[in-house]
Amino acid sequence: TMQRVFARMHAAAAHESSVLIVGETGTGKELVARAIHYNSPRAQHPFVPVNCAAIPRELFESELFGHRKGAFTGASRDTLGLVRAADKGTLFLDEIIEMPPETQVRLLRVLQERRVRPVGEVEESPVDVRFLAATSLPGERAIAEGRLRQDLFYRIGVITIQLPPLRERAEDIPFLVQHFIEGFNRVFPNKVESVDPRALDLLTAYPWPGNVRELSNVIESIFAMGAHGRALPEDLPEQFRAHRRFAAAA
Repeated sequence: TMQRVFARMHAAAAHESSVLIVGETGTGKELVARAIHYNSPRAQHPFVPVNCAAIPRELFESELFGHRKGAFTGASRDTLGLVRAADKGTLFLDEIIEMPPETQVRLLRVLQERRVRPVGEVEESPVDVRFLAATSLPGERAIAEGRLRQDLFYRIGVITIQLPPLRERAEDIPFLVQHFIEGFNRVFPNKVESVDPRALDLLTAYPWPGNVRELSNVIESIFAMGAHGRALPEDLPEQFRAHRRFAAAA
């Protein structure tokens, strides 16, 4: 499953088309965006990530497009804006469905014209930016719910990459577990060599609502609680104790 995703990432990295990455929370959408950028011809230029859910609605246009001094109350100086900050590089719009509709209209124009006009400015400035975006909702559903303009969806989703949830690729869990163990062994003084097969069975059977991010947190908790050598079922966090297989494994 992931090999097909990697193939689409590889193809996307070679082109300039906009990319929409779709996947549940914790599936690694920003990691995919970074991989596309750093394997593209723009790799030596800025990668600018934007968490659209973290920007107050009234500041969206100023944050993205910049503003001139005095354009509004509190605008004490000129600002470049995140679009122009990503010039020659890549702008990654995470959770684009959180962007207000009026800002989506302005973004669509930037995508089409490759020019941006800061708030309070009369003239437009040219920009050379590649746009990547991500959403936790499928595009069609986001449009139906009024969260994403249809015209923006078609413009920014020239290439779409669908990230499967971890529960649909349980065969990857042993590899991910070992990857995270190797990483945390470089951070924690106690060393974990592997996970007991009984514990791995529990990890594989778990539904992982938080996806890969949750798996990383679980492995970190094993280290944080002092496990060493081989991690056992009893070293797993509390949520695994309610699983029907835990008693047999422990």
